[in-house]
Amino acid sequence: MQLPTRTIASTKAEIPIIGVGTFGSDHISSSEMAEAVRTALQIGYRNIDCASVYNNEKEIGEVLKTCGIKREELWITSKVWNDSHARNQVIASAKQSLKDLQLDYLDLYLVHWPFPNYHPPHCDVTSRSPNARPYFHEEFMETWSAMEELVSMGLVRHIGTSNMSKAKMELLLASCSIRPAFNEMELHPCFQQPELLSYIKEEGIIPIGYSPLGSPNRPERDTTPEDVIDMQHPLVVEIAKRHNCHPAAICLKWAQANGVIPIPQSTKERNLRSNLESVLSDPLTEEEILTLRGADCNNRLIKGQVFLWEGAESWHDLWDEDGIIPCPERYRKGGK
Repeated sequence: MQLPTRTIASTKAEIPIIGVGTFGSDHISSSEMAEAVRTALQIGYRNIDCASVYNNEKEIGEVLKTCGIKREELWITSKVWNDSHARNQVIASAKQSLKDLQLDYLDLYLVHWPFPNYHPPHCDVTSRSPNARPYFHEEFMETWSAMEELVSMGLVRHIGTSNMSKAKMELLLASCSIRPAFNEMELHPCFQQPELLSYIKEEGIIPIGYSPLGSPNRPERDTTPEDVIDMQHPLVVEIAKRHNCHPAAICLKWAQANGVIPIPQSTKERNLRSNLESVLSDPLTEEEILTLRGADCNNRLIKGQVFLWEGAESWHDLWDEDGIIPCPERYRKGGK
């Protein structure tokens, strides 16, 4: 089966319209996740979303090495973690991911979060790093310059961002030499981010949607009492009944209808097959797409509480909701 693809304007490369996420949510072993990737590849997936912090790239690399699929048919993404934002660390991290994944190049390399704040593995929601600090654009541009260098070195074909706000993206686009080709962001019917999503697409950046099903298995540190469950939302359930499918399929059809590449994560073959089928058949109607706008209750699930710095009032401070970021004027004017 040949998956439909999207074309990246800057390189004319093709990315499959759905991928597989590999975040183990602290309870899925690296070997189990690797076997899920193997199953996904066997049933037709070609887009695998990895990250160094997931601690399973070595195991996934063994699968990629032995799967029998030509390298040029695969789209492999990885990400630099928050504790490796210095120039030499960015390059070293990319090389380590390449070694672990047993690849000569990455199709896409992302900055996982736009600040170097770090939390230890398996921490709870109250964990705070004493070294955490707000976003500084000058620091981020040092990280981004290293990302650009990876492209020049031929180790990475495309670079992009993740967990960005519009304010941060505006600064980056005014400052960079190589524009981000992708932005990975939380997107699902109950958290549609219409302003940011529209801006990203207007800038020619392809959105990748993580937690496209509402991340029911996310860690406890990313769970708060007010969270809404997308697959139980009345509008999602109603439209699922019309399509005679599971509500999860409607979440993925919503992503497809809005130009988003979803990367759902599952270790079960039946779910992997269902997710794939969801974006390949029976699309939503224009009326259903409009109806689902009513499901958007701005329910951010991955709030980033563990990245807060001393003096931050709440997780809202991470996302620049006032649209203001202190920054030297030379960056706002596009100077280097």
